[in-house]
Amino acid sequence: MYCRLLSRSTARARFSCNSSVHSFSRSFATASLPPDGTVVSETNRAEATLKRFWETVGISKRDDGLTVTLDTRALKTPSGNTLLLPRTKRLVATLIANEWENQETLLKPHALPMTSIASRAIDAFQDEKTCSEVRESLLNYLDTDTICFHHDDPPPLVELQHKHWDPLIEWATSTFNIDIQVFTSILFHSQSAETRAKLDTILTEMDPWELAAMERVTYTTKSFLIALALVKRHITVEEAAVAAQVEVSSQIQRWGEVEDSHDVDFHDIRRHLGSAACLLTNSS
Repeated sequence: MYCRLLSRSTARARFSCNSSVHSFSRSFATASLPPDGTVVSETNRAEATLKRFWETVGISKRDDGLTVTLDTRALKTPSGNTLLLPRTKRLVATLIANEWENQETLLKPHALPMTSIASRAIDAFQDEKTCSEVRESLLNYLDTDTICFHHDDPPPLVELQHKHWDPLIEWATSTFNIDIQVFTSILFHSQSAETRAKLDTILTEMDPWELAAMERVTYTTKSFLIALALVKRHITVEEAAVAAQVEVSSQIQRWGEVEDSHDVDFHDIRRHLGSAACLLTNSS
């Protein structure tokens, strides 16, 4: 039963993280419509059928940035903004272009993680009100952070907690001079106001790309601290994924893997975390 509950919980997490991807695919056509509402056949067909209508995908320089183009037309975000990336985000532009090039016949929203996270950074995190709301939402995860709730049984789970969670807590404590409490019950516990305030300051100093990555990793792993460690490049994508799946790994050790559930989650989590890590990459 516990194994099934974990799977349903992970499925909800996957739905939450995929929501911006689905939003992008639904909004892609309408964002390109002219103001008078005139139907544009190509984009309208893409929205209605989710079929590929473009022949070529490219990357072009525009103003002080880079755009990904479909048949020379710049890709747009769900809010209708041009998906304009800084010149330092050439890797991101390349990965986004690759996502669209690989949409061979049907548009697959789940296969656009780089597009969706870059769009999120452009659409949402240029506005201070939205940034403030997101920071508040992320800080709320501190009180239910996955790695702050430890079990004392079974022994394999305890060992995994010590191996993958304790070092992250020690890193956060020493790096940011904060006090992270570890709990053995999920009822009525919270981190201190001082810890929350210090971490809020760290979030405030993040640029839109870092905040978008922080949001995606937090929602994927259900852990503010895992997300912070990945965004600050203290851990790799694989280390973050392993830390996020400690409880699931323990269940698999005891009961075995559930086909089409655990294996799907394994790759899905790494896809989301990988997109966040790539978004942070800059090139000269």
